[in-house]
Amino acid sequence: MKEKEMIFGIRAVIEAIEAEKEIDKVIIRRELQGDLSKELFALLKTREIPVQRVPAERLDRFTRKNHQGVIAFLSAITYERIEDIVPFLYENGKDPFIVLLDGLTDVRNFGAIARTCEVAGVDAIVIPARGSVTVNADAVKTSAGALLKIPVCKVQSLTDAIQFLKNSGIKVIAASERAADMYTKVDYKSPVAIVMGAEDVGVSNENLRIANHLVRIPQYGTIGSLNVSVATGVLAYEVIRQRNIDQ
Repeated sequence: MKEKEMIFGIRAVIEAIEAEKEIDKVIIRRELQGDLSKELFALLKTREIPVQRVPAERLDRFTRKNHQGVIAFLSAITYERIEDIVPFLYENGKDPFIVLLDGLTDVRNFGAIARTCEVAGVDAIVIPARGSVTVNADAVKTSAGALLKIPVCKVQSLTDAIQFLKNSGIKVIAASERAADMYTKVDYKSPVAIVMGAEDVGVSNENLRIANHLVRIPQYGTIGSLNVSVATGVLAYEVIRQRNIDQ
């Protein structure tokens, strides 16, 4: 990661947060103490910025500059609010088409998904603030710049975001190998959100439980599952197919 994508030092990070810089996460030396560090911790808590406590050598891998035990990683974009995007779409006469990524951690898959979503006309991508990919330079590059074009929303709780979408009249469809229905058997013409999970564990049980529909993509080979970026493309283009079938 390039140093221009990071901010080093306790005071510098505090000032960046107070200046409303878009920060993906902050890593802090485990043993860090002192009055200034307490000020930083209090500020991080109020802004709900993800924090990782790490050994000192972990910070040294990123920079040899005087980081004082604190490094903040800047986002490559400004994240949007899903609570703003949905009303905006309705006000402009659109049927929202949202993609939510549950626990995805592979940056290359994230970039590929974003590229597909942008081409397919997805209105926004939603990711959780913790335990998930973020929009960094590698993700932007892998997406061929799509992440600079499509709105990305970072939420504290993906479950709460799903509930908000349902309350907003959006049908939430989660992909699961355990689903009874094939992905082609669901109506995607109305406002819709698709939830895709990480390849190893899939969509969380809680999010599967509250989704309106569970769907699966048929598999005929011996490998366990499709790559998540490919699976996202399959579902996204089923939305396109159904919405354009009468045109």
